Amino acid sequence: MQNLSHLLAGIPPSATVAISDKARALKAQGRDIIALAGGDPDFKTPQHIIDAAVKAMNAGDTNYPPAQGKPKLLEAIAAKLERENRVKVNPGQIIVTPGGKWALYLAIAALVNPGDEIMILEPAWVSYDPIVTVNGAAPVHVSLPSDQNFLVTEEILRRHLSPRTKAIMVNSPSNPTGRVLTRPEIDAIVAVANAADLYVISDEIYEYLLFDGALHYSLAAEPGMAARTITVNGFSKAFAMTGWRLGWLAAPQPIVKLAMKLQTHSVTSAASFVMAAGIAALNGPQDCIQEMVASYAARRRFMLDALEEIPGIACAPIEGAFYLFPTFPNTALNSAQVADALLEKADIACTPGIEFGAAGEGHVRFSIATAMSDLERAVERLARVAPGL
Repeated sequence: MQNLSHLLAGIPPSATVAISDKARALKAQGRDIIALAGGDPDFKTPQHIIDAAVKAMNAGDTNYPPAQGKPKLLEAIAAKLERENRVKVNPGQIIVTPGGKWALYLAIAALVNPGDEIMILEPAWVSYDPIVTVNGAAPVHVSLPSDQNFLVTEEILRRHLSPRTKAIMVNSPSNPTGRVLTRPEIDAIVAVANAADLYVISDEIYEYLLFDGALHYSLAAEPGMAARTITVNGFSKAFAMTGWRLGWLAAPQPIVKLAMKLQTHSVTSAASFVMAAGIAALNGPQDCIQEMVASYAARRRFMLDALEEIPGIACAPIEGAFYLFPTFPNTALNSAQVADALLEKADIACTPGIEFGAAGEGHVRFSIATAMSDLERAVERLARVAPGL
């Protein structure tokens, strides 16, 4: 038989998916695994969103929709961007996608040519690097300093520039660190992008998940950034709609034109009745978001307070998203070994920091998108095993 793809063979599988699958398999074997590795909200999708999809299906809305997205959904996204993010785009500058991950794929595919470089601020979500690589570009890993809580500065960005740099990948609130970019950090990215004529892919999927007064800034609203920013977002995290697979991107028209070519020659579109759910999510009651964020805030406070009392664990306060990124400063184990030890000794599934880039080494990622009762049990187990790691 002839060889298969060398490109895909060289790309590792998603670590977060693999660990979550392993946790499910161990549970099926009877192990009492506390799954803190994934990023799937434990809330049910709000009922009015479910009802909208059911109504659409019952009305026969099960055929091909417009590939770019239903007009009412495109209009709702454009209105949301102007209302909440100070980003002005027309509906024709938006593409609805089957999940935020595909929106990122479209964004990169529309931007790059072979040999182009994309700067990835690390620690970074595990799929950024493979998406860049599959599209023929080169990821440039910008390791942010752990001892400064992963601070972004102009100096560190400029240090990684080259004549081949095409774009910067930005994620705020951050998966995995829980960091929210501050005003000076936003200014640093804007200054470098404008001076070096770079595009920015701004992944804002966690924008509503903010704590202790943290503010979210959309890069497309910043001076000089509208023509060089692709905003990627979706419904999975804020509306507890991970299984619905619904995301979107907003970008300058030339990028949208190219991205639509790939959309129509690949996935075609998101599901029609799922788009009806998206319309209901954006145009319907928003108190469901506040209720979920309040729950995450309570879990965050509980976990930060509890971990502070456990010897052998250190955890910086997080400002957004639903992840903690603690270290185990007294251990000689690396992050993969710590994660293995927690799984074997405490039945806790978490993600080793090294999976998010070299800057994540020494950390593990805990998700707090799980029931408080599970978090309470996890803390009890951590208190038993962490001091001895």
